[in-house]
Amino acid sequence: MHISRKKPAYPVSPALRHYLRDYDREAPLPVSYADLRRYSGSFALHDRAGRDTLWQTVYYEPQNLLEISQGLAQVYALLKTAGDLSFTEHLLADRIDFCHFGNSQPFRVRIVNQLNDNYDYFYVKRADASRLYGLELEHLLSPNSMNFLTSGDTLIEEHIAGIPGDDFIRLRLNQPHFNQVRIAKEFVKFNERCFARLLGDMRAYNYVIDVTPDFEDEQYRARAIDFDQQSYEGRRSMYLPQFFKDNRAVVDLCTQLLTPETQRQYQAEERSLMARRARSERYRLKALLDVMRGDELSTPEKTRQLAQELNHCHRTTQFDRCRSMGDLVRLNLKWTLARRDR
Repeated sequence: MHISRKKPAYPVSPALRHYLRDYDREAPLPVSYADLRRYSGSFALHDRAGRDTLWQTVYYEPQNLLEISQGLAQVYALLKTAGDLSFTEHLLADRIDFCHFGNSQPFRVRIVNQLNDNYDYFYVKRADASRLYGLELEHLLSPNSMNFLTSGDTLIEEHIAGIPGDDFIRLRLNQPHFNQVRIAKEFVKFNERCFARLLGDMRAYNYVIDVTPDFEDEQYRARAIDFDQQSYEGRRSMYLPQFFKDNRAVVDLCTQLLTPETQRQYQAEERSLMARRARSERYRLKALLDVMRGDELSTPEKTRQLAQELNHCHRTTQFDRCRSMGDLVRLNLKWTLARRDR
């Protein structure tokens, strides 16, 4: 499948900015994305095995470094404690990494508590409307709470902990005593969540697996970490992780271990949970979709193509009336969450 690698960044419209302010996603930030772009140089960052991570550790002129580090500590406080700055004197931004791949070209900031050497991460990115809609839909419709802030053209995102999907498939999927049925079940549910809200490009490195020890075994949850392809592509298959080549090993597990009836059961379970979340957040979800329906998030050609494919999927012609990707997301949610089978 062909992914649009050069997807344009869509600006944050005044209506979306108003929504973000209403729901406490906006805050004045002491450091912006543009500030971090003013680094003096960089060098390749390697993992513990010596492999290139495709991230570059950047450094700054001494006169700018202190101001940037203090500002990033304050950003972390805004993200984590709603702006309580009383503990920032113990925090230090000891490493800043930059990734020039992908649409958002993020900075990853490592914050260290100097009292105990514990560290955490957060990301500084360009604010793209597609990604903001993706984050909000994830927050409202998935089992995962998303913590982020925006200011102007800057987006601050909390780190999502988990094992990268490609590493999980390569290193853990065939380990002895690994509960393959549980990961197969979770992948079916993850597949359903992505399609319902039209989140695309869930190749294995664009999601993580959150592993939670249970009293007899482990539980698994797949969590998206890349939201740039929220309702952009025209092909329906782009919104179904099962069709991506690097997810094939997990798809094979689903085929081997789950009967069609069991897969339909797990799909129905996930749709029921999403429907409950949509009802409990119906006013906020409506406000978000109303704004989204008026924004340009893709090309007219891709929008028409996706409308035709969703018509075929749901055996209807109602998607012909959709004029934007926001219209398609709204109607696809309505059809998907109401169905008992697909």
